[in-house]
Amino acid sequence: MSTIGIDARLLYYRQGGIAAYTRHLIEQLAILDSTTHYEILHSRKDTHTLAPGPNFTRVSLWTPSHHRMERWALAAEIIRLRLDVLHSPDFIPPLCGARRFVITVHDLNFLYYPQFLTADSRRYYNGQIARAVRQADHILACSEATRNDLIERLGVPESRITVHLEGVDSSFHPLPEEEIAAACRTLNLPRGFILFVGTFEPRKNLAGLLQAYHQLRASLPGSPPLVLAGRRGWLYESLFEQVSSLGLESYVLWREDIPQPLLPALYNAAAVLVLPSFYEGFGLPALEAMACGTPVIVTNRSAPPEIVGEAGLLIDPDRPEEIAGRLQEVLTDSALAARLRQAGLARAVMFTWRQTAAVVHHVYQQLLSS
Repeated sequence: MSTIGIDARLLYYRQGGIAAYTRHLIEQLAILDSTTHYEILHSRKDTHTLAPGPNFTRVSLWTPSHHRMERWALAAEIIRLRLDVLHSPDFIPPLCGARRFVITVHDLNFLYYPQFLTADSRRYYNGQIARAVRQADHILACSEATRNDLIERLGVPESRITVHLEGVDSSFHPLPEEEIAAACRTLNLPRGFILFVGTFEPRKNLAGLLQAYHQLRASLPGSPPLVLAGRRGWLYESLFEQVSSLGLESYVLWREDIPQPLLPALYNAAAVLVLPSFYEGFGLPALEAMACGTPVIVTNRSAPPEIVGEAGLLIDPDRPEEIAGRLQEVLTDSALAARLRQAGLARAVMFTWRQTAAVVHHVYQQLLSS
């Protein structure tokens, strides 16, 4: 029997982003494949085991994610497993330890905007990505935009890349009024706010969003509050100073580390979601918002335009006045907002984790048979 390893160590350190992708992928593979043996690589510190089927086994490892000696230490730990394929969802594989290697590349923002990363992150990603794509037998890209970046920036042959769009969890859908109201009480939020969901870091262009919101309040004094929901990343400290200098303390509401069960209601309660990032490898918050029937405004760069299609409005992230203008359109034009809600709901059903996993499973089978 063939053995496939999936590196899930990152789930001990975080829950969103790549960790969520890894969790959904494993859950769906258990439904799709009951014959191949899977070894799920966990951090030894992780008390939760992700082994959703009888052909899935937990393997506890000592090597932490993003350690400077990770390539060597992880290889030494897994060589005993005799893996036929190792999938690295965080796209930096070990030096050896499997017959074939698959990596998922979510984005290359660190190559385009190295100034937006910490020095440690630049060393980890920028210093290893070229080797990682050379070593990988196959590369999974989360969008056509990322696929094109891999070809143009790193010279990866087209034949070694497969695009698999991410999915949206079934918990994201329109909710009954009483559930939305209860969540708003829990989070101490009004209804009908402007929403941003993501990590507080420079790549997300929150500085530009705050400028845009300041302009919006000047042209539309009754604008609803801006809710910034997510977690602190890096280089975020200046945002608090900017809120103060713009006189927005009473109108910008920070909500950090919102529990996942409350996120669908958060989207449902918003009047509009805005994702003004300089770069996104996919843009999952936009998809989650559309699945909840919330209008979306997204950056016109990288992956978000291909994710939202005609169901969202696009903005230039370098133009705060354009962000403000689009926000005012959605907030004041009920017909436009209604059209975006319906278009978003229709488009969101096209994205499922089952489809994502099916593409990944096909890549595994191709490698196993070659």
